[in-house]
Amino acid sequence: MKLRYNAPVTLTFTFVSAAVLLLTSTILPNLTSQWFSTPAPFQSNNFGDYVKLITYVFGHANVTHYMGNFTMILILGPILEAAYGSGFLVLSIFITAVTTGLLNVLFFPGSMLLGASGIVFMMIILASITNFNKGEIPLTFILVMVVYLGGQVWDALAKQDNISQFAHIAGGIVGSFLGFFRAKPKV
Repeated sequence: MKLRYNAPVTLTFTFVSAAVLLLTSTILPNLTSQWFSTPAPFQSNNFGDYVKLITYVFGHANVTHYMGNFTMILILGPILEAAYGSGFLVLSIFITAVTTGLLNVLFFPGSMLLGASGIVFMMIILASITNFNKGEIPLTFILVMVVYLGGQVWDALAKQDNISQFAHIAGGIVGSFLGFFRAKPKV
């Protein structure tokens, strides 16, 4: 028996994020705040701020934050890579990161965003519609929208915490668009 790098996008995303967390927790304590979180405030004349609109998904506040995101990513990512291909998953992660990052900068300019939770919600919604056929809306998609995204809307209205429910909602909406307007799955 041998190990196989079965889901390259998912595994690479997981390992890069783990490396960023490890480096931030040990020898480079400012790494996440300097390169792996959205800029607050965004400065349009700073190239690094544009880069951070993508790289923030690799930064996490702590091990608990990382584990919460990557438990779901490691469950859903390989399924989505098998169904849609690695290229589509990379594109989906990129679109979700940029969309969520830009929306955060526009609507919450003084608030820093980091972590892959928007990606997690994109994957949850995308997974719920993998067996989508033209002219049909899967009941699983509707239930996931109600349970997951409805829960995030509720939390956004009822809680004051350091969790960006807005990023979760945006990631879920991006996932629904990607799912309904994608090429047919490979399976």
